[in-house]
Amino acid sequence: MSNGRIESGGIILQAQGAEDRLLVEGYGDGGFRLLGRRFDGGVIVLPSGVYPVTAKTVTELDISDFGRLLSADPKPELVLIGTGTAMALVPSAVRDALGQAGVGCDMMDTGAAARTYNVLLMEDRHVAALLLPVD
Repeated sequence: MSNGRIESGGIILQAQGAEDRLLVEGYGDGGFRLLGRRFDGGVIVLPSGVYPVTAKTVTELDISDFGRLLSADPKPELVLIGTGTAMALVPSAVRDALGQAGVGCDMMDTGAAARTYNVLLMEDRHVAALLLPVD
């Protein structure tokens, strides 16, 4: 991808065409492949950039992990939450805070969340993903 710049706390895309979308290229072994690079640990993926997440499990998730997502412009209408190797419920405080911010959330295993994010992004939906790592 062209015109990417690395900033503290993530990678931000400066320019993006319809044919140059930020897709999840792969996952496993504790990380993700995006932009032709490996990212260890959890990530937030927005059409405009990739940002690290400190939580490694669903129980560690806090609304602060969604800060970049909630400050995005435009704010996504939906965040897909990849909960690891199996679907698990996100803490109710996180779900409530996302709902109050006007962002819907859907929880699924990380592989399904990564694939669904790619499909929805290709359909030009305002979508984001918070993906927790799988081994």
